[in-house]
Amino acid sequence: MSGPPRVCVFAPAPLLTVTIEKAIADRGDGEVHLHPGGQGFWVARLLTRLDVDVVVCAALGGETGPILRRLMLDMGLKVVAVDAGSNGAYVHDRRSGQRIEVAAMPAHTLSRHDVDDLYGATLVEALSADVTVLSGPERDVAVLPDDTYRRLTVDIRANGGRVVADLSGDRLRAVVAGGIDVLKVSEEELQCDGLLAETGSVEAAMARLVEDGAGSVIVSHGDERASAMIGGEVLHATAPALEPVEKRGAGDSLTAAVAAGLARGGSLADALRLGSAAGALNVTRRGLGSGGRDQIERLAERVRIEHEEAS
Repeated sequence: MSGPPRVCVFAPAPLLTVTIEKAIADRGDGEVHLHPGGQGFWVARLLTRLDVDVVVCAALGGETGPILRRLMLDMGLKVVAVDAGSNGAYVHDRRSGQRIEVAAMPAHTLSRHDVDDLYGATLVEALSADVTVLSGPERDVAVLPDDTYRRLTVDIRANGGRVVADLSGDRLRAVVAGGIDVLKVSEEELQCDGLLAETGSVEAAMARLVEDGAGSVIVSHGDERASAMIGGEVLHATAPALEPVEKRGAGDSLTAAVAAGLARGGSLADALRLGSAAGALNVTRRGLGSGGRDQIERLAERVRIEHEEAS
């Protein structure tokens, strides 16, 4: 491999986030932090921390879009954007130690022509990447048709690309139908989608997803544990248990590190180890999708992997 590994992140609707933190000493009523946000951005940010070249493909529009573009560029991300729609935003107050939502604005739905433009831009970038990560907006926000995810999966893989997705609901079903290489989903999302109730266990749910078209499946459990089905074998990864400061974002960090491991040419089992460490470290930090490469790789040495044959 010549040069650093490269990952394309499909992030159709990044968010502008405003967070108010408790003031330090006599610096006023609070500290106000302005950052990009959303699943795709958090995945992309951690990828840069793992020394991966990242291109983010997104729709950026409205009052929030230009601000998001500037902030992402300042963080060293390459941004390929369609000027369309209007990005969402939220304001959270953390001065009490708890996260309180003050206001939230969802992203606008993209027009058919805007979807076509974003699709084409993403496809071209994906074919120059070692791995493509498909991420979504919030679960209940309809920015583009769910079938867009299936089409991207099919077209990228048909041209030699490798695709990782971190999705749920109809978007999950779309990428599974497209034959996704690696699907990451949380146990909570499997529960919400009814798949756990249908199959009776996480292992059975993973087997169903593989049967339906997914190459491999990784399930995060909301703590230091993750499970995977890889090549007909079930793996259980257990990272060191760490006291959480911010539980959100651990799954996105896991996904990013898995993509980084695969982009480097490693096995999926080794990528799972790296991802488990990244997710564990993320909960100790207030910044989602953050952490350093050296810290994550050293913590990965403490991740325990257990193997068992799928039943």
